[in-house]
Amino acid sequence: MAETFFQKLQRVRPGDIGHIFKFILALPCSLVYRHQRKNMWLICDNEKEARDNGYHLFRYICEKHPDTDAVYAISRSSPDYERVKNLGEVVSYGSLKHWIYYLSAKYNISSQKGGKPNAAVCYVLEVKGIIKNIRVFLQHGIIKDDMPWLYYNETKMRLFVCSTEREWKYVSEKYGYPEGWVQKLGICRLDYLHDIKVKPKQILLMPTWRSWIASPTSASDEIEDVSDFTSTAYYKGWSSFLNNERLHQILRKYDLHLVFYPHRDMQSFLKYFNIDTENITVAKWPEYDVQELLKESCYLITDYSSIAMDFAYMKKRLMYYQFDYDDFRKGQYPEGYFSYEKDGFGPVCYRAEDALNELENAAKENFVNDAGYLAKHDAFFDLYDTSNCERNYNAISGL
Repeated sequence: MAETFFQKLQRVRPGDIGHIFKFILALPCSLVYRHQRKNMWLICDNEKEARDNGYHLFRYICEKHPDTDAVYAISRSSPDYERVKNLGEVVSYGSLKHWIYYLSAKYNISSQKGGKPNAAVCYVLEVKGIIKNIRVFLQHGIIKDDMPWLYYNETKMRLFVCSTEREWKYVSEKYGYPEGWVQKLGICRLDYLHDIKVKPKQILLMPTWRSWIASPTSASDEIEDVSDFTSTAYYKGWSSFLNNERLHQILRKYDLHLVFYPHRDMQSFLKYFNIDTENITVAKWPEYDVQELLKESCYLITDYSSIAMDFAYMKKRLMYYQFDYDDFRKGQYPEGYFSYEKDGFGPVCYRAEDALNELENAAKENFVNDAGYLAKHDAFFDLYDTSNCERNYNAISGL
């Protein structure tokens, strides 16, 4: 759903104004500091965690290229802060020092479009051409939908990382980047999805977020009333599925344990889900790590999440349960090159009854993946190795 300028303004917070003053204070310091550290790599993921492609690239650099001047930005309150600090230099996310580093660094690298000291202020600085540093988008996942906020005129990213031929072709043709600025390198975290140990009785239910619920604006009303979360289709759909007695019977019958882990931006709504069975765990961040859950689970139920790509990359069985398809397309991501029906790595279900039938069939077959979906894997993932971090590092070094 494309936002108007007024709707974008609704996302501006008082704290964003404070960052204008940090920028002003940091600017003269950076003019001196950039001469001392001419080749700094400033890397980050989300402010509160280090578990995505930025972290994996930083870890690779610290281990394989320790002479590279790399710094990772993360909040001091993050549960991952100490772990990253033990690898190399870190800077407190959003601090004045982060601003100085941001204005001084040769490379600003992130898995998130908003991976900056402040997304709102930096958006203006970058898109208006005020800041001239080299910006690299490591990506959060493999793109399959049309995402206008990632078009070149909305990011001015110098390097946009893709992972497959189809994704690369789509972004290159659709998103407006200059020739050669979109490169097929593979997202860094895929390097760590080859050596896996699966728990044969653990299944993962991981739906993606709904932007009109998680970050409501006046445009949200075009989809549904979000003033009461329990009245939304998202809550009704997933709550009724999780409390479905037939689901509980399937879990007991096949001795399965289901982990329910909603997208990070929907975690604040977990308090509304009441599930009365010992066969289901409601998983909260940061106690649970997304990549570890994906690696150890034998089966995935999702809706539209790009984490299905990671799961399919490991050649494991999955299904898509999409009870609100039309609202999702209208409110969040318009369809891109990828059709779940034609290109998906598992069956697509629109009704709870069909999803439960598919789950039981998969359980009967011990979650062995279908040959047809494995063939789709081989055709789609033309990069399938452990050299993604290396390719990213070499590409950035050559800019």
